[in-house]
Amino acid sequence: MAKAVGIDLGTTNSVIAIMEGGTPVVLENAEGERTTPSVAAFKGSDQLVGRVARRQAVLNAEGTVFEIKRFIGRSWDEVQDEVKRAPYKMVQGPDGGVRVDIAGKLYTPEEISAMILRKLADDASKKLGEKITRAVITVPAYFNNSQREATTNAGKIAGLEVLRIVNEPTAAALAYGLDKKGDETVLVFDLGGGTFDVTVLEIGGGVFKVLSTAGDTHLGGSDMDHAIVNWLAEEFKKESGGVNLKADRQALQRLIEAAEKAKIEVSAVTETTISLPFIGLDPVSKTPLHLERKLTRAKFEDLIQPLLKKIRGPVEQALRDANLSASAIHEVLLVGGSTRVPAVQQIVREMLGKEPNRTVNPDEVVALGAAVQAGILTGAVEDMVLLDVTPLSLGVETKGGVATVLVSRNTTVPVTRSEIFTTADHNQPSVEIHVVQGERSMAGDNKSLGRFRLDGIPAMAAGMPQIEVTFDIDRNGILSVKAREKSTGKEASITIQNTTTLSEQEIDRMVKEAEANAEADRKRKEHADLKNNLDTARIQAERVMTEKESTPEAKSRLEAAVGKAKTLVDTDGSDADLRNATEELLAALQAYEQGAAGAGATAGTQSTTQKPDDVIDADYKPAD
Repeated sequence: MAKAVGIDLGTTNSVIAIMEGGTPVVLENAEGERTTPSVAAFKGSDQLVGRVARRQAVLNAEGTVFEIKRFIGRSWDEVQDEVKRAPYKMVQGPDGGVRVDIAGKLYTPEEISAMILRKLADDASKKLGEKITRAVITVPAYFNNSQREATTNAGKIAGLEVLRIVNEPTAAALAYGLDKKGDETVLVFDLGGGTFDVTVLEIGGGVFKVLSTAGDTHLGGSDMDHAIVNWLAEEFKKESGGVNLKADRQALQRLIEAAEKAKIEVSAVTETTISLPFIGLDPVSKTPLHLERKLTRAKFEDLIQPLLKKIRGPVEQALRDANLSASAIHEVLLVGGSTRVPAVQQIVREMLGKEPNRTVNPDEVVALGAAVQAGILTGAVEDMVLLDVTPLSLGVETKGGVATVLVSRNTTVPVTRSEIFTTADHNQPSVEIHVVQGERSMAGDNKSLGRFRLDGIPAMAAGMPQIEVTFDIDRNGILSVKAREKSTGKEASITIQNTTTLSEQEIDRMVKEAEANAEADRKRKEHADLKNNLDTARIQAERVMTEKESTPEAKSRLEAAVGKAKTLVDTDGSDADLRNATEELLAALQAYEQGAAGAGATAGTQSTTQKPDDVIDADYKPAD
């Protein structure tokens, strides 16, 4: 069987590794380096990738692409902040996605990512003496369906069979736990160039079980770099009489490179000097201007304070979701180059009360873990099992605008879940399945992932069709949804595509708003449930009246109760009115059935006490 590699496709740098003799090892690239800059450049007819692309970036700022991972699988509207701070040109694609504009030729983020993947695979092939065609690729744990699918597509474009997409913190735990015999609870703190993830796992007996995951896909070392860039640009603007270095693409590229270098230096020493000669021209005399500025560690930590504050939330969320206290964590693994920042390490110590484990290389451990997973899939590694999770709840919109969850947050994947739903109206020929993702009780407050329609439902009374909705999440975390009408076997389905992406801001907002608005959500859901119960009872009463005859008095009473119920549902009556009307309707229905039984009418009507199926209301629009 051909060998398979593990690839950490990073925002700043990428790494490739393979299992050799039961141990994962990093493969050096053609330049003899263990990490490859995630940079692609276009210079005339030449395409450059890695270190050589990065070296020429200042003189070719518009033709050099970096941090492409921040754009993969995302829509144009989601990336405006990143677009504004990049030296290269980006435009909106015809599908609403992002395109990189290189001298009029447009490239997708998948294509740029594929160039990086292809260099990694080609260099590895030369080193191993055989062509590499299969790989496990890692992604941030909080990457959504679109981003995971786009990463898979990048692998395909690069000519790789992507065996599996693995969450980066989980891969790191695999590498760490390869030789562990005892049981441990591990927290992986992964702060890379562009993303932040926190994952809690149980490791023992060769089983790696993810308990929870949380994160922020817009927090990383590049944000720290840009905090320094903004500070340098503002200081220079004051001193130079208004020269804006960020408006000059070459100057901006120089600032970005200098900021990254300064961040690394000030993490090792307490002070560094940033020197950029001939960075601009005096607006009056046209003489060259130079930038020289001291950056102390204290100033750097002050500049990144807003970013440091964002670290605490995901850590607390991951512990809370795992139902663990900080004292229950045996080891804390630091992953990603940005964990070398002393202020970040201090936050870890404060929050978790222990010194982080430093036995793993934060730059390489993710790729090593991906190689372990590749070994598991190809049979090179035995007696190890990886159980990962989905980061957010998934469900469908049901009558009343309620979000009915089929797959809860932190459910182990792969997973398949099904539930039976029914129709809201008599003789309804179709239903619309609205798929949502998030933690709020009402569908309108969550992220819409997609809609599809199931047609061909036979003419039946409301509440009679049995519509089975199935959610299937594969090992890569990619979602497919299928609906089937059980009596006819009619089916419809959808796979969540790149056009319905989920931004990191929306993910963070969903979780935080779910906590802040829990009581309001509970009341809204309770109100929607009361309306649904009353309307379901009304439909049932109407069906009973068409099937049975009762006494005139019982019929008149039930008709009045049905009319009142319809009015309250249509006018959105109060909770008290809805409860009272439901009680009146059920009492009237019971009296009607007793009268029908006394009159010798046919029996066998569905019991009024049977719990009705949730109703998918194709035409219902949630109230503002």
